[in-house]
Amino acid sequence: MLARSLFLVFLLPISLVIVAQKPPAISFQVVPLGVKGGIDESNLSAYLLAPQGTNEFICLDAGTIHAGIEKAVQNQVFKVGTETVLKEYIKAYLISHAHLDHLSGLIINSTEDAKKPIYGMSACIDVLKNNYFNWKSWPNLANEGDAPALSKYRYTVLAPNTETPIESTGMSVRMFPLSHGLPYQSAAFLIKKGENCLLYLGDTGPDLIEKSKNLAQLWQAIQPLVQSKSLKAIFIEVSYPNEQPDNQLYGHLTPNWLMHELTALSKLTGAGSLSGFPVVITHMKPAGTNEATIKKQLQEANALKVKLIFPEQGKPLQF
Repeated sequence: MLARSLFLVFLLPISLVIVAQKPPAISFQVVPLGVKGGIDESNLSAYLLAPQGTNEFICLDAGTIHAGIEKAVQNQVFKVGTETVLKEYIKAYLISHAHLDHLSGLIINSTEDAKKPIYGMSACIDVLKNNYFNWKSWPNLANEGDAPALSKYRYTVLAPNTETPIESTGMSVRMFPLSHGLPYQSAAFLIKKGENCLLYLGDTGPDLIEKSKNLAQLWQAIQPLVQSKSLKAIFIEVSYPNEQPDNQLYGHLTPNWLMHELTALSKLTGAGSLSGFPVVITHMKPAGTNEATIKKQLQEANALKVKLIFPEQGKPLQF
């Protein structure tokens, strides 16, 4: 009897520890269709995002679509063909800005796509309307612009910091302006499903270099979401290694500048609040040894102990 009692005494704390370490529930699934910035046209910024357990995906930027879907199908992420993912699984596009490495996949695949909305800030929608879907660069497959407008895509202009439902997904989006090389703007998208959120930033430079308060205002907006653990991850770019001169950043971040900005966020959210928090590094430019150097510099500068994630094309992520 004594031996059995001692066994139960020692067993109880172990059980409590196991319960305490139960992993958090998964809220979102992400399938990177393209992860790089730069010259590899088969692997440019595009991320499918859906509530966990559904196929109601949005596409955050659309630099590469078809090649990325093919890679995901080969990896058995999807049990259907590429055409089904393109036409049926992708419910909407959210485009951060109108540079080709963030929307060329949307343009090229548009003739084979199904009807769906395109969301973006007014400046981004204007470029799509006036410069791409205009019957000169490409047929006008949207619902506005040069006649005839074929209305396969429907433009939805996002107002800053205003929650907008995303059609056919059960999710909503708040858009925040970013500075991507003065005076050009990009956007961040805060995606919400229930009480859970994920933040995706398009291209952005640091506030100090851009003479901007855009990132500071974004950090203020997400402060309570970090503190409540409602925010599940941040997707943010690091295009260049630290050796890139500040006057040649062209509206991008380096490892040092990313950590500078995350430190500004941590001052709002509290000491240790970002320890283990998932930060997904996007848009690394693959010239020479840039990618290996960026990863090394990020790891060395990670005093905040965030969880650095380097996405790979066609390999799913969960948050």
